Amino acid sequence: FCYAADSVVGVRVFDMLIHFKSFGIDLAVDVVRIIAGKELFPCLSSCNFVMSCLVKAGRFRESYQVFDVLRKGVRPDVYLFTTAVNALCKDGKVNDAMSVLSEMEEVGVLPNVVTYNNVIHGLCKIRDLDKAFIFKEKMIKKGLKPSLVTYSVLINGCLKMEKYDEAGSVLSEMTANGFDPNEVVYNTLINGYCKRGDMKKALNVRDDMSSKGLNPNSVTFNTLIKGFCSANQMDQAEKILEEMLSLGLTINAGSFTSVIHWLCKCSKMESALRFVNEMLLRDLRPNDSLLTTVVSGLCKHGKHSEAVNLWFKLLERRISPNIVTSNALIHGLCESGNVGEAIKILKEMIEKGFHLDRITYNTLISWHCKEARFEEGFRLSEEMVKQGISPDTLTYTSLIKGLCKKGKMDEAVMLLDKCKFQGLTPDAYTYGVLIEGFCKNDEIQKGKDVFNELVDKNMEVNSFIYNTLIRAYSTVGDMTESVRLFNDMKSKGIQPTSETFSSLIHGYSNNGCVEDAKILIDKMRDDGLSPNVVCYTALIKGYCKMGQMDKVEMSKFGINPNKITYTVMIDGYCKIGQTEVAAKILGEMERNGIIPDVVTYNALANGFTKEEKIEKALQLFNDMSQRGNLTRPVLVMEVFEGTCSNSSICFCDLESSSQTATNVLVFHVAFIKLKTAHNFEYCYFLK
Repeated sequence: FCYAADSVVGVRVFDMLIHFKSFGIDLAVDVVRIIAGKELFPCLSSCNFVMSCLVKAGRFRESYQVFDVLRKGVRPDVYLFTTAVNALCKDGKVNDAMSVLSEMEEVGVLPNVVTYNNVIHGLCKIRDLDKAFIFKEKMIKKGLKPSLVTYSVLINGCLKMEKYDEAGSVLSEMTANGFDPNEVVYNTLINGYCKRGDMKKALNVRDDMSSKGLNPNSVTFNTLIKGFCSANQMDQAEKILEEMLSLGLTINAGSFTSVIHWLCKCSKMESALRFVNEMLLRDLRPNDSLLTTVVSGLCKHGKHSEAVNLWFKLLERRISPNIVTSNALIHGLCESGNVGEAIKILKEMIEKGFHLDRITYNTLISWHCKEARFEEGFRLSEEMVKQGISPDTLTYTSLIKGLCKKGKMDEAVMLLDKCKFQGLTPDAYTYGVLIEGFCKNDEIQKGKDVFNELVDKNMEVNSFIYNTLIRAYSTVGDMTESVRLFNDMKSKGIQPTSETFSSLIHGYSNNGCVEDAKILIDKMRDDGLSPNVVCYTALIKGYCKMGQMDKVEMSKFGINPNKITYTVMIDGYCKIGQTEVAAKILGEMERNGIIPDVVTYNALANGFTKEEKIEKALQLFNDMSQRGNLTRPVLVMEVFEGTCSNSSICFCDLESSSQTATNVLVFHVAFIKLKTAHNFEYCYFLK
């Protein structure tokens, strides 16, 4: 069995090596080295066994070190040489591997296909394709035929170096030599074209694969999805994913994740949610980033119940959504006014041991204060402190906003002082909220005083603060101060926004300075801002106020009017006695899919009443009733005020309306008007 050893010792060594698996490869290597030191060597099969195990374990250096030890007493055969070549190539020592191959030939051991494949693979790994092809040709000259592995390695090497034409040539040669490429070869080609971004060729290879009777597998499809995502052809990626689902193939998390992110970006939330559920069915855990994106997207598009259901489904599957995802859900629920559901989520989080953070509390506090429920906001801030979470500037800003909404300005100022006392630095937004509070509570001068204090202290003053003051002064008609602030804003390098211009346009229009408002529209364009429907509506309102209805043709402005725009125009035409035109505008409004509200109907009803077109006013009331709009009592009274002769008609119509007939004030007015008109029969009934 052994060279340079008696047969008895050789057998014993061999037996030890046979059982080395029980003790581990390290013991086997030590045994080889010890007995080699005594010039005793195991047989070839045992040598090959040890070498192969070392290579499989990734211990390449030890493998060829053992080879150097063994070759001193064992004449290596083709298998031992090939294993050594493989170890050297895998360790990046390709030149040494080629030297061993030359040595093989010198000692009369002919390299086989596997030997050459190892060298070719090694050369491809170090990106020396030219030598790899030379070795392929050398191999052929030696009478060896390249194998499927040879061609696969060369194709992979070409693709990694983006030599796609060469890869195609190798594939053609491979087919010509009678080899049918397998899934690995095709997938390698597809992967290469995908990395290049040539998705057309990638699909062609996929189709060629199918024509050869090979079914594209999970690797094929996942590779294509990744390629389409990289090429930003997400529609195609989605189609491939759908195809995989229909075929029941294994889909990796990366494929799902890429497509779902894109679907969320494109607002295709139903498809995104469906794919998330498919992931869960396959026991694939969506990562935190993906879950946050999906939950936020669902909430943004009004699918709050779906977002809540997904959150609870994750808990059922023992996948705990992280605090960021949970905060996104709470924020979405609060934004939609569904605070009850948000509190339910919060309680569940506490029960499940979630560590609530400042964002969680700030979201809830912000919503309560936004809805002027500052008492609940303060209660939550106290609970926040009990949980060991210190309020930050945003917490105080939300609470200040809540107090401002309730008109409690003194308390708001005190809370700002407390914020400073706690060592926090209120930012421009905090001061902006306080200034806005003063302005909305008719204390513009106090708001201006806070502004002046900021300026004197060289503190940041942003567009929000300027816009707040400009809007306030424009509302009260003080355009001189509004313009002064506007110029001051620009002098400090703060760019006016659409809101800035909108406030000024409103101010000028309300003061009858419509031409000045028109100049501002042009200035907006010069500053690179597109006047929006709010700006044009303000301008139209100014023209309507002045009775200049000939200047309010909407097509001149090139805008899509909204409900307010239409209402302003209807009111304007009614005020100059052109109710027929106003009625046509109402029809246009409805044709454009904009539903009139009570204010719109009231504007037209007022116009009809003033022109004593009572039947048309009544028809309008019927339309309002059918649409579910509530008629204001004052307008019913105005109809009665329109004419006494038609009071009985009014009464009959009102009697049939469940919404208006129940109003005591309306009946009282009806009674008086009917009595004045001597309609005693109706008076008796009404009484």
